[in-house]
Amino acid sequence: MKRVFVPVATMLGIQVMVSFSVIALSVMMPVVAKDLAIEPKLVGLFVAATYAVAAGIALAAAGPVVRLGSVRISQAALLMGAIGLALNSAGMVATTVLAVLFIGGAQGPINPASAHILSQRVPREYFGAVFSLKQTGVPIGFALAGLILPQLLGWVGWRGASLVAAGAALLTALAVELLRPGLDTRMTEGKRGPSIWHSIRFVMAHPQLRVLGCSAFVYVSAQHTFTFYLVTYLYEHCHLTIVQAGGLLSASQLVGTAVRLVSGGMGDRVPRMKLLGWTGIAMTAGCIATGLLPSDAPFWVITVVVMGYGSVVISWNGTSQAEFAHLSPPGQAAALAAVQTSLAFMGSVFGPPIFALLATTIDYRAAFLFVAACVFAAALWQILAARAQGSELGHRFDL
Repeated sequence: MKRVFVPVATMLGIQVMVSFSVIALSVMMPVVAKDLAIEPKLVGLFVAATYAVAAGIALAAAGPVVRLGSVRISQAALLMGAIGLALNSAGMVATTVLAVLFIGGAQGPINPASAHILSQRVPREYFGAVFSLKQTGVPIGFALAGLILPQLLGWVGWRGASLVAAGAALLTALAVELLRPGLDTRMTEGKRGPSIWHSIRFVMAHPQLRVLGCSAFVYVSAQHTFTFYLVTYLYEHCHLTIVQAGGLLSASQLVGTAVRLVSGGMGDRVPRMKLLGWTGIAMTAGCIATGLLPSDAPFWVITVVVMGYGSVVISWNGTSQAEFAHLSPPGQAAALAAVQTSLAFMGSVFGPPIFALLATTIDYRAAFLFVAACVFAAALWQILAARAQGSELGHRFDL
């Protein structure tokens, strides 16, 4: 139990803090934008820059993770997040842009680091449950940001809130040092893994991994347009207060956390590709419903729609990562996770800016409907791929 519990708890805690750091600027954006005299919808460009950096760092992270250890690399990521949040507190457009880049660097290596340590400590038959448990750190971090940061805005302003968040990231990096020697010493043994270019070619040539990777690109676009735009959308379109909107973001992340755990457990018992496809169908329905919310919708209607969409749009990631790890050859989990993470993060590079462009030039409804159409196409692709995979396995069994 200790062999599994300690690394899972460690990587979960790190994921919570990194996710808190990543979402912090988006939660504070309505107030930050007002003080800096910039358009709140520019959060889409900030998200794109964050994940462009994260995608590059993710690809480069696999080698250092194997050589230096998962926890050591994660500590470096937490330090970058702390620096970024501290820079944001300076209250200038230039330092906020720099903050975005540092926070992107914090996000990049976490999934490869987690895949490396968990794939070696956790039995394969529990990959779905454990990887989904670790990924609950994302909605938990987002939920904590939605709860805590709006309150801090009223107490210490957004500059003070940025410094508090920076201090929390730094303290987390220091705290996990107590566990690092035991975890990283055992994880750095072995030969140097394959090059990242070999891993990219492997993923693109593999029929299941290719579908999973490309679908992750689309699903993350939906996930992050929801997560990073929800507060601004509800504030501007539905006329909620920042505290109300932040509370709904927090609640949706908590509901999504529970659904993510259920999805991970189901993925250990049913074909994960099929499960991911039907999750995408549910995401499509939730995205359409969110985009069709009228500006004068009652608060209870907004709550039901947001909870429904949030419960599925963040539920898929752990299942997808578990399938990647399951299909990875021995010793290559970190490298292939780096490819999947980079593909997923590229969805954040392109998705939020396109969403922002449509929301600005047309309206929010058009933006949500565009995302829904893309998710629906990816969901169908995965369902068809799952059927083809099942048919292939059936033929092999007959032979």
